[in-house]
Amino acid sequence: MAIQDKVKYCRIKREMIKGKYHYYIQLIMEGVPPLKVTKQGEIKGNIGTDASVGIDIGTQTIAFSSQYQVKLLELAPNINKIDREVKLLQRKMDRSRRVTNPDKFNDNGTINTKNKDKWVYSNHYIKVKNIRKELFRKQSALRKQSHNILANEILNLGDKFYVETMNYSGLQKRAKKTTKNKDGKFNKKKRFGKSLANKAPVMFLTILDNKLKWNGTQLFKIDTYSVKASQYNHITNKYIKKDLGERWNYFNVDGEEFKIQRDLYSSFLIMNMNKNLNTINRDLCFSEFDNFKILHDIEISRLLSSEDKKISSMGM
Repeated sequence: MAIQDKVKYCRIKREMIKGKYHYYIQLIMEGVPPLKVTKQGEIKGNIGTDASVGIDIGTQTIAFSSQYQVKLLELAPNINKIDREVKLLQRKMDRSRRVTNPDKFNDNGTINTKNKDKWVYSNHYIKVKNIRKELFRKQSALRKQSHNILANEILNLGDKFYVETMNYSGLQKRAKKTTKNKDGKFNKKKRFGKSLANKAPVMFLTILDNKLKWNGTQLFKIDTYSVKASQYNHITNKYIKKDLGERWNYFNVDGEEFKIQRDLYSSFLIMNMNKNLNTINRDLCFSEFDNFKILHDIEISRLLSSEDKKISSMGM
């Protein structure tokens, strides 16, 4: 159906795959891309109707809530194995580089910046580097594919999608101040740069927003500092600041005590936003909370019964 339209432009694209260059011709067609349809006759990528979806996305995980489904998932879990292989190759490359360039390193192992000699790379180093490049290509393709699949899954849950704004560039930077933990040991200055590079949460939000725009709507971004979803309790109507390690919220309703996973509860609050995108609709939270708790408990049971490795931020 697509190639029945007029060809507007041709683009030659070069890609290195398995150490060899491959050339492709991309056709840019006139008009609108045809809609994909399932075997049952349903249109793929269609958004739901008359329902709100709250999304709480982190550096490695995503939690989303709607009246139909509550989920806590790891972003692009299929790239973890490749990431491990890349680490091993980088260690191998570092060992090779140190052997062929002994004068470029100090006695303590750091690079000697005073030495201006040209770097020497062995054939073995170049071979391993090409293998790593191929892994990066696979990792990028798998990550994009995983984000698209997840975005299509979320699209069916509603027609209004809300997410908190995040300063991801700030999360990538190393901490400037030297601090100590409760035990008196120095905290690491590294932050979330590696997680953001591997899981690419910004890419996921961009993909989701593009799909929503295609359906005539958009991804609504709420103000993190005014809403403070991770601190708010709709039952007590109070804000309680929590440490990053506290992954559960504890409640007492009519003498019944229970706990709710922090990210899932944040996505629930985000789902129940007012139209001004600055405040949470408390009345709506009360009316939707019973249904949310049922779906929340189902999701927690699924996570606990799953044998897959959990990320520490999930609190499992």
